[in-house]
Amino acid sequence: MSKTFKSGFVALIGRPNVGKSTVINQILGRKISIISKKPQTTRNQIRGIYTTEEEQIIFIDTPGIHKPQHELGNYMNKESISTLSDVDLILLIIDGTRNYGKGDEFVLELLKKMSTPVFLVVNKIDLIKNKNRLLENVVQFQKNFPFEETFYISALQGDNVDLLLENISNQLEAGPKYYPEDQVSDCPEVFIIAEIIREKVLTLTEQEVPHSVAVVVEEMEKDEVNPDLLNIRATIYVERPSQKKIIIGSEGTMIKEIGTQARKDIVKIVGQKVYLELWVKVEENWRNKKTQLRRMGYFFEEQK
Repeated sequence: MSKTFKSGFVALIGRPNVGKSTVINQILGRKISIISKKPQTTRNQIRGIYTTEEEQIIFIDTPGIHKPQHELGNYMNKESISTLSDVDLILLIIDGTRNYGKGDEFVLELLKKMSTPVFLVVNKIDLIKNKNRLLENVVQFQKNFPFEETFYISALQGDNVDLLLENISNQLEAGPKYYPEDQVSDCPEVFIIAEIIREKVLTLTEQEVPHSVAVVVEEMEKDEVNPDLLNIRATIYVERPSQKKIIIGSEGTMIKEIGTQARKDIVKIVGQKVYLELWVKVEENWRNKKTQLRRMGYFFEEQK
């Protein structure tokens, strides 16, 4: 007798840079959400779809909850919070190397307003040097919220991720298959491509360029002469001329390296050869302009 097929939606929330995107990428075995050492890398809800013969779990990677400094920051917080009441399970991801603080208290207060069950997922255990300090921090979380379960994982190394996945599955009820079994994300290809390019900008420029970077894919079409070649033209937006200069680099070396690294990842996504053309434009203060935010892919619906 075959098992009942189960499905459900699982939201990953937490403070910036705790490893939410890494958790989803590790579960899916591929990159659908960008990763950077810089906080607040994820800006939109990104859905990763995990499907087996017995279950389908839709993971929602949300922006890190933080104190907003601009309209983009307000949007990111709303994206995170709006998810919580519409899912079957919440994973609160915390960085095991960080001490419990005010930001964590803010997140827990949000969770107390929800009836959704919550797992506490302690990430980055591969970096833990003081286990006693770790347990003290975890006790602080557990004293302030009734978590269903607590898990200790390394999303980067994959440690205990299978155990977490098994318990997520146990939490779900019978349900339909929402997506085809070979689909791993509901994000359009152009969105994922833009995110890959933005990831390379953040990684390669390190601390020189802050998060005033957005990427828009202007064109994506097959080459007229060579149909096996996909031509992509994208624009990298920054807020200041000095940032544009950094991204282009001396004699164009930085923009060339960004393109080279991005193209390698994009080829894996689209499954064919890619010609990638990158431009850099200055759009002053775009993070505080709702019109520009919409054009750059944010505010898909008017938020309340």
